[in-house]
Amino acid sequence: MTTFEKITALLDQHQASYRVVEHAAVGQTDQISVIRGNALSQAAKAMVLEVAMPDGAPSRRLLAIVPGDCRINFKSAARAIGGKKSSFADPAEAQALTGCVMGAVPPFSFDDRLALRVDTRLQQAGTLWFNAGELEKSIALAVDDYFRIVGDACWADIATPIAITA
Repeated sequence: MTTFEKITALLDQHQASYRVVEHAAVGQTDQISVIRGNALSQAAKAMVLEVAMPDGAPSRRLLAIVPGDCRINFKSAARAIGGKKSSFADPAEAQALTGCVMGAVPPFSFDDRLALRVDTRLQQAGTLWFNAGELEKSIALAVDDYFRIVGDACWADIATPIAITA
């Protein structure tokens, strides 16, 4: 089953309100948001992080979801799962954990080794937009349905707004 099929099956199982949008294969949040016609604040950027744990414990992997108009706060993301610090995971490992090429990673984890944390700013999105496991397919999902599916335990303040310069 592809990641796209896993997502749509999950959304159907939970009777979520969503629609699939097909478009050119684009993995950059700012560019795909223009194509889809959504605000950057509605775009769910997904990043796989490696998190250093305290007391010599093995590092963990985190799927961090932030709004398109923000960047990841690495320290806050690490703390959200009890870690000390974090950095981007190796791209090959990230692809293996998500089953997706970078830029197509959805805001859902289908691997028990990949913890999920979502920035609280996305609660205000109304509709959440994300590439759905494939660069040429996006999903527009009611944000209330998204959070009903992933649960309250995944909330965390893990993003910093990007400063817009003139």
